[in-house]
Order: sequence, then C-alpha cells, then structure tokens
Amino acid sequence: MRFDIVIPSVKLRPYVRQIAISESENEQTYKIFPSAGLVVGFQYRGRLSLVNGSVENRLSPSGITGISDSFKIFKNTAGTGTILVYFTETGFAQFSSRPVQELFNQSVSLDNLFDKHKVAAVEETLALALTDSERVKAVETFLEEQLKEKSEDQLIVRAVALIYGSRGGMRIKELLQQLHISQGAFEKRFRKLVGTTPKKFASIVRFNTVLKDLGQEKSLTEICYDNNFFDQAHFIKDFKQYTGDSPENFRRFL
Repeated sequence: MRFDIVIPSVKLRPYVRQIAISESENEQTYKIFPSAGLVVGFQYRGRLSLVNGSVENRLSPSGITGISDSFKIFKNTAGTGTILVYFTETGFAQFSSRPVQELFNQSVSLDNLFDKHKVAAVEETLALALTDSERVKAVETFLEEQLKEKSEDQLIVRAVALIYGSRGGMRIKELLQQLHISQGAFEKRFRKLVGTTPKKFASIVRFNTVLKDLGQEKSLTEICYDNNFFDQAHFIKDFKQYTGDSPENFRRFL
C-alpha cells in the first residue's frame, strides 16, 4: 500500500491540513477511527464501500466523511487509488454554506454539497490524469474554486485551541468561563463550524491523545489518569466505542 503526504497549495493551507495519495494493489477491509476534522476523498481508480455488518454500501467516487463518534469500516476494490483531503477542525466551513453538523456521522457524495457538474468535471480530469501532481492539482483547483474565504469565528478557533491544549480534558463549564459566553450560544456556533458538540469534540481529541500514548512505555492505568478519565471502566468504555476493541487488545497490534 502507498500513502504519500502532500502539502496543500498556499491558498488552501489555512483550511486544509494535508492532502494524501493512497493506493492499494489488493482488496482490503479496514477501520477508520474518529478524527477531529472532515475528510474528502476522490477515487480515481477502483471503488470504495462502507461496511455495516454484512452489508456493503458502495460509495460515490467523490465523497465526504464528517466527524464521527465511532469507528467506520471501509472496503476497497483491488487497484484503488484515492486523493484524500484532510481539513483543519474549522476549515471545511470555508468551502460550503451548509452547517457542518449536518455531516456528523455521515459519508455522502460531494454532489450533495457542490454543483454536480463541477464534481463530475473533476472526476473526469482525475480519471484522465497520468501523474500524482496532475491529480493533486485537479483537486486543489476544484477546492480553490469553492473557497469562500469568509471571516473565521475567532471565538470558536480559540475554543478548539483550548481543547487541544488540555488534551481534550477541559470541562465545558471551564471553557465557557474562559470564553465568556453562554452555553447555548457557544454550542450552536461550535456545531455549525466544527461539526459536532464541544463535549464530543473534546472526547475525540482525548481519544486521539490516548492513541498516541498507547505507543509509549506507559501503563494503561497511567494513560487512563493522565487523560482525565474518572476510572478505568470509563476509559475502556470510551475506547471501545471509538475502536470496537479494548485498549489492552488494541495495544497488542501496535
């Protein structure tokens, strides 16, 4: 399998964390764990399906996956090639006027959000492209055409930074006190821009911190309390929700 990272164009860089080129020679089924930003994918070869139990739902060649509160299982055909666009936590709101929370737990076709003719045009360009640089350029051009460059909600940007600074452990009450805003107004603005509630977002940030900690020489008890879980029962429950496995079993395959 090939997975190459590309730095986005200067114009996209404030809103797109990275672009990746993913190619797999063989058919495979794999899990994707929750992350703190939305991801857009363009299949230029092969097809991708979302697996739910024994059911495989074939996805559009161009789609977007919103923030999720549990793992997802995907399956690709042999010889699949994909351009993946990883947005910053608040970045996708700069490309669509739709509230980002509508994409929570969803994997939908891009033509639900953008002009279907423009989506079809970039798909055709990708199908004809011969090199990685041509494919990345086609995707960047498409995104730059959708870019609205609205003024960012700086309060929500600060909230995201505070949540990261606390490794996802900051309580919402404390966050509201620092930001001097009511809970109702804050949650509405946060969900519209980020795609989920502040509490769920913080939980996802904490989960991804735990994933990094599992690769270090720390005991599970240390990881539990370093990440502000009430007890190990809550730690295991949250981890299973996001991965479908216990921290102990998960760690064995790292």
